[in-house]
Amino acid sequence: MRSRSQLLIVDDDTAMREMLASLFRDRGYAVEEAASAAEALERADQQCFDVALSDIRMPGKTGIEMVGELRQRLPETPVVLMTAFGSIDSAVESMRAGAFDYITKPFEPDAVVLTIERALERRVLEEENRRLRRALDQTSSFGDLIGESPAMREIFALVRKVANSSSSVLITGESGTGKEVVARTIHYSGNRADKPFVPINCTAIPEGLLESELFGHVRGAFTGAHTTKQGLFEKANGGTLFLDEIGDMSLALQGKLLRVLQDREVRAVGGTQVTKVNLRIITATNKDLTAEMEAENFREDLYYRLNVIPIFIPPLRERPQDVPPLAKAFVAKHSANHPRTISSSGLQYLAAFPWKGNARELENAIERTLALSDSDEIGVEELRLDSATCEGRDSSPAALTHTAAENRLTLRELEDRYIEEVMRITEGNKVHAAKILGIDRKTLYRRAERENGKGDSA
Repeated sequence: MRSRSQLLIVDDDTAMREMLASLFRDRGYAVEEAASAAEALERADQQCFDVALSDIRMPGKTGIEMVGELRQRLPETPVVLMTAFGSIDSAVESMRAGAFDYITKPFEPDAVVLTIERALERRVLEEENRRLRRALDQTSSFGDLIGESPAMREIFALVRKVANSSSSVLITGESGTGKEVVARTIHYSGNRADKPFVPINCTAIPEGLLESELFGHVRGAFTGAHTTKQGLFEKANGGTLFLDEIGDMSLALQGKLLRVLQDREVRAVGGTQVTKVNLRIITATNKDLTAEMEAENFREDLYYRLNVIPIFIPPLRERPQDVPPLAKAFVAKHSANHPRTISSSGLQYLAAFPWKGNARELENAIERTLALSDSDEIGVEELRLDSATCEGRDSSPAALTHTAAENRLTLRELEDRYIEEVMRITEGNKVHAAKILGIDRKTLYRRAERENGKGDSA
């Protein structure tokens, strides 16, 4: 219980009200009393309460009627209702009205105190969750997910919503976008976090062995099955099974997976015993499963079982705002023994690349740079990327302006980025850069002096 929690007690029975008030004051609560719902609502207009305890049957408004109005005034205040006329119907009605809990008279003093303390704990937890959500809105990460783009913030929000659900999730996106990171974040943000997270890549295991890996096998089920082996469905029981590259699973195995989703039970290869499983299935693919269904390579009924909650991760080239926070995270990850940083110009340089291999390619580039450089601050010179990285990059004016518009760049931001890119290409030669830009080189000198002035003042 928090020190001096504010408690409102509402009961038309003076003796009961005073007994409860004395009980909670002795335990350190600051108590206010009201003899009716109308009086309680008046008090709620004047001050806030951490929790309210109210009788149900009172003259005028009942306690159940009061709950709705009280929560309009104090939406974060839990209300516990009590009555000597307990019944299932009134309990259900109380919960529907928004009450936190319901207790029946006569009750033991310790029981009502425990219920109030539980209500306070719930309030504290909800306040902490709201605080964390507000903090999250100001940061560029959620769990292991990192990004500042609108697309990533939408994924953050969706992960929060589905974390405690048991519904199947289908994550789609190009290779290297971080589909397994999303799956892990869902698992470890929800109510299965203390249970196993079991990942398997459906393309990494030969088709003939994949069924045995998933379902397990009994001794002697096939040549080489010298011992009984537990499958991944059972190992993930209570937790999450993550099936990566589900689009590459054979049709035969797809049918068996569908049966697990329908019946929630598995049978080992070569076995006769059926085992019930309670697990969440998260799948991922870089394939277009709609096209795969049209080509009869993927079962339509399985698709709809898996695609209950779809999450699409756009390629990194479509969200360049996410490159700087990702790059910073990768620098920190791969320089733990020798902390290093990356310059703002280095971040802008990285953000200008298309990253066809997405976050995985970006991380490899950072790791390679750190291995080859001794500098404490990684800049453009250290980051000189292989020209092959730029292959396939659309640098047409239409593509550039479209990218700028998609990322909501101001004209000033677009101008600054273009000048910086031209300066990079000309390796800092202001005469050549001025010719490309169509401006006097003195303008570039003045701009450099202005930027240097900002840096000095900072």
